[in-house]
Amino acid sequence: MAAPKRGRSSSAQSKPGRSLALILIAIVALTGGMFLSGHTTPRLGIDLAGGTSITLEAKADQGSALNKANMDTAVEIMNRRVNGLGVSEAEVQTQGDRNIIVNIPKGTNSKEARDQVGTTAKLYFRPVLVQEATGGAATPSPSASSSASPSPSTSESATTGEKATSSSSPSASATTQGRAASDALKADPTPSGSASASASASPSASASTPSAADAKLQAAYTALDCSKQTQRNKAGDGVKPEDSTVGCGEIQGVWYKYLLGPAAVAGTEVDEAKAVYDTQTAAGWQVTMDFNKSGAKKFADITGQLAQNTQPQNEFGIVLDGQVVSSPTVSQSITGGQAQISGSFTQEEAQSLANMLSYGALPLSFQEQSVTTVTAALGTDQLHAGLLAGAIGLALVILYLVFYYRGLSMVAIASLLVSGILTYVLMALLGPAIGFALNLPAVCGAIVAIGITADSFIVYFERIRDEIREGRSLRPAVERAWPRARRTILVSDFVSFLAAAVLFIVTVGKVQGFAFTLGLTTVLDVVVVFFFTKPLMTLLARRTFFASGSKWSGLDPKSLGAKAPLRRTRRPAPVETKEA
Repeated sequence: MAAPKRGRSSSAQSKPGRSLALILIAIVALTGGMFLSGHTTPRLGIDLAGGTSITLEAKADQGSALNKANMDTAVEIMNRRVNGLGVSEAEVQTQGDRNIIVNIPKGTNSKEARDQVGTTAKLYFRPVLVQEATGGAATPSPSASSSASPSPSTSESATTGEKATSSSSPSASATTQGRAASDALKADPTPSGSASASASASPSASASTPSAADAKLQAAYTALDCSKQTQRNKAGDGVKPEDSTVGCGEIQGVWYKYLLGPAAVAGTEVDEAKAVYDTQTAAGWQVTMDFNKSGAKKFADITGQLAQNTQPQNEFGIVLDGQVVSSPTVSQSITGGQAQISGSFTQEEAQSLANMLSYGALPLSFQEQSVTTVTAALGTDQLHAGLLAGAIGLALVILYLVFYYRGLSMVAIASLLVSGILTYVLMALLGPAIGFALNLPAVCGAIVAIGITADSFIVYFERIRDEIREGRSLRPAVERAWPRARRTILVSDFVSFLAAAVLFIVTVGKVQGFAFTLGLTTVLDVVVVFFFTKPLMTLLARRTFFASGSKWSGLDPKSLGAKAPLRRTRRPAPVETKEA
């Protein structure tokens, strides 16, 4: 069994160039990918680039479970709100199982951002004046169902109609759209017979007269293209509840744009909304709503007015943060403070709409834990301070290696350089890939990693020196020292990686940057030691400068107090004695 082991060891020892070529190819490939992606520098966190970081903690005090689905819903809504502020490259992500981190880059009003995220969404019920599919004609689309009558139960039903436009209908010109919007703004959305009686009940009951504001709104509706996300985010931005506005909504994968009247009912007047399955009429999933006293009266008034109009002016849009999430049709006045919205809902769609109505889209309430605002100048100063600290730490490590290991320090410095290149390239690539941002704790993790990486080299070098002290020459000492050093390095790096993993899981916020960087550099340490340091040491052991034990190589047997060289001698053959 000993012979095969010597064969494999000899093969690995004679071809260290393969390992070096492999890691160099990996460096070239990763560097090429970095330049091709266009992200040649790591993404900087708020504390280095400047901006606002908001930490929110979820509270399950609204009757909703604190689970991943609700947290993901909250993240999506908050992300939409931040984008509505016109912020680019903002981050909204979960941290742990009950925290959400909102990172907003510099140039954003931090107070406005704090007011937008974590608070209940702005939800309103607005009458629909004009509605059309993106690129479609500005004419009312027919109702998909004639059975929009209320159910015989005490809870009235406002049935959503599925809207569709014929593919053969020509696209509306700007003139056609503008005329439709202008007519809707000039017309009283309520029947003339009931307008005076209900004018005080709803803002939509008062007739609009042509004005500069109407002309501006008409132009905004004509120019609105809901197929573009940037325009959807800005639709209805800054509009007061008592003003008419425009909005976008998605129905079966098609984006529609709406011209909406003043808000008739506010979302705060909805006491409760639930997703229920109707087993009696086989209507499928429905959403039931309960209004408070004032909301019940307003809702009865507006539905009574809308029921006497033709489509789409018999619809009310449920507008959340400027987006129309649903637009049910109304067939008659809905009284009693209760209503049902029925349609082709799946359970997930019905529950989502119920959450929006009950909680303003946020199924959980959030408590602000911390807000950190860093100016661009302060972020630059902190970045320079972190880089300076890293440079000082690296210089001290190199000085120690040169002073103590002399020639061997070249191996350590080259290994540190390879590790540094891999760390930088991976950080640059992980920014756009998984949203990794280099913050100040992450810089600290990289500085700590310098010591961890250098420690692996020191372990290997000391094992080699131990073998030389035993009287072995350099080449066998390099190979015999490796198995012992390898076990120590793996155990040490495993402990460091385990600590980083635990820290990453149990902590929240910026500390995770430290843990992630520490774990990443620990893995890279193993890669560099196995595929670069050991093969390079094998090659250098064949060079005369190191093999001869030069005084400046760091492997001088006399300086190390080596024993006499180990030599294998043959035992003398036994002398046979002859008897006389």
